[in-house]
Amino acid sequence: MREMALGLAASFFFAVTFILNRSMELAGGSWAWSSSLRFFFMVPLLFAILLARRNLGPVWHDMKCHPWTWITWGTVGFGLFYAPLTYAAAYGPGWLVAGTWQCTIVAGVLLSPLFTKIIETQNGTMSVRRPIEKRALFISLLILFGVVLIQFQQAGHLAWNEIVLGVFPVLIAAFAYPLGNRKMIEHCAGRLDAFQRVWGMTMASLPFWLIVALMGWLTSGVPSAGQTMQSFIVAMSSGVIATTLFFIATDRAKGNERKLAAVEATQSAEVMFAVIGEALFLSAPLPNGWAFVGLAVIIIGICWHSFESTRTVKHPSLPISTARRLKRIGGER
Repeated sequence: MREMALGLAASFFFAVTFILNRSMELAGGSWAWSSSLRFFFMVPLLFAILLARRNLGPVWHDMKCHPWTWITWGTVGFGLFYAPLTYAAAYGPGWLVAGTWQCTIVAGVLLSPLFTKIIETQNGTMSVRRPIEKRALFISLLILFGVVLIQFQQAGHLAWNEIVLGVFPVLIAAFAYPLGNRKMIEHCAGRLDAFQRVWGMTMASLPFWLIVALMGWLTSGVPSAGQTMQSFIVAMSSGVIATTLFFIATDRAKGNERKLAAVEATQSAEVMFAVIGEALFLSAPLPNGWAFVGLAVIIIGICWHSFESTRTVKHPSLPISTARRLKRIGGER
């Protein structure tokens, strides 16, 4: 339950991203500056936190030993996550981007076979692929259905280019974020905490953000004071607070695919916070009708995930292929 609470708190601060990114685009700001400024601001903020906690050395040493691991997954987890989100905000409202982003709760479950885990057998230990948790996938799809219901009411007012350009970039981000996050969890293996991992991935993604910032400078000049200030707020709220809370939650849930899926599913609350925030600050209409049914479905799904994540699985089942491998190895010995 504590991991779920952290995930929900992170989703609240993440929602600020969708609202302010849309606000900056409506004011004429460049998506390239909106995305790159956030990470430029995050570097000194997180650096100060690590200095205060006196644990900068381990992450810096690990980055020097494994530079390409950090650059690769930092760019995937942060670069290919946030740049498409801010680009989509230029073509679609915040609720559309926030709603489409919820595909990440399904993406996280589907990515499980890309990772391995060590299991104990009678003949020693062996590394096996993590299975797709079918129950977690079903609940995540239920939550995604609730998101679709929320969007269904308002999607009829959008042009096709708004739907296409506001959806497909977000689908890329939805897979990139959990992939980069989980790969770095796997690499760090408990040696680094959430603050260290966020700062390391931010530093490693800076070459990507320098290129994006150069694009913004060439196409629209320097950012305005308003865009700079809003980007700083996004860096604090979403980049530091939300990302750290979410990484702490996923760190606590690592090794348990069902609990990890539940934590990632809490991000569906972002669409509710985004809808409310846009109504309060950008004068967007509040949803009604089927949208309220969608909100109820999302809440039910999150509660269901929470219930499933608290269940203790004493004898987890192995995939059929893994069971056959174990039997064959036992027979050979």
